[in-house]
Amino acid sequence: MKTRITELLGIEYPIVQGGMMWVGTADLAAAVSNAGGLGIITALNHPTPEELSKEIARCRQMTTKPFGVNVTVLPAIKPPPYEEYLKAIIAGGVKIVETAGRNPQPFMSAFKQAGIKVIHKCTSVRHALKAESIGCEAVSVDGFECAGHPGEDDVTNLVLLPAVAARVSIPILASGGIGNGYQMAAAFALGAEGINMGTRFVATQEAPVHENVKQALVDADERQTTLIFRTLNNTARVFNNKIAEQVLSIEAQPGDTNFADIQPLVAGTRGRKAVLEEGDINGGVWAAGMVMGLINDIPTCEVLLKRIVAEAREAAEKSVSLLRGS
Repeated sequence: MKTRITELLGIEYPIVQGGMMWVGTADLAAAVSNAGGLGIITALNHPTPEELSKEIARCRQMTTKPFGVNVTVLPAIKPPPYEEYLKAIIAGGVKIVETAGRNPQPFMSAFKQAGIKVIHKCTSVRHALKAESIGCEAVSVDGFECAGHPGEDDVTNLVLLPAVAARVSIPILASGGIGNGYQMAAAFALGAEGINMGTRFVATQEAPVHENVKQALVDADERQTTLIFRTLNNTARVFNNKIAEQVLSIEAQPGDTNFADIQPLVAGTRGRKAVLEEGDINGGVWAAGMVMGLINDIPTCEVLLKRIVAEAREAAEKSVSLLRGS
């Protein structure tokens, strides 16, 4: 396949593995890159910039193909040392960065000087326009179906993708709810030139999570996610389990939600250890998208990417046939 995304990133297929807390390791990133897509290491998985440097070096030992690093900038009482993480990315020779959360403009000068291409994840047309205006080379348009933070506008990709495509000139990745090639073909028809997948890559053999988590994604349907933190204007889509139900119960109480009341339930370290490492799918909150209703197996990344490409070509041929009336 050849699109502006493959040419921009130097990859074979326009398929990107998005940044994911605790999941976006060198192991998964290298597997995706070796399969012809773009793997991404999540910077904030690592407690220090020095640890990120080691992970970048480890990824280089496993693949000679392009890979990127995700940097998500979120509000925090004690924010991580983003400038130091940025230095580690540049020193590691990484040439592709996926940014998410807040506006990456404060970092753009350093990215540009280092020859780094920036893909910014957006949940609205206005954010995509801003990303283009500050020099991002591409945008990843994240629809309401996605895992994690879908923004607060609740616009699905069937509307959001063509709305963004009509307003920006830089290439677009379709993100959120994507898991197969038929959807990739549909995303192309709506104006995208590649896809970004998170949840689907969790259910692969190389994903560094417990088999119980992968099997839960296979067993679940599209209705088994829920939205938490709506009362805090920081909406997150997660797997609908007992902990998520407790969070929603607290949020449903009269008056403003006090984050301190739910903080012990949603601590990231709890979700990482109990869920992703030990396999208790009710042990904490964990991000999952509606796409799990389309996940039926746990393939290798190579098998998954080849299948997606074959499905996309099949879908395109069928669509052309239908439109021609033949």
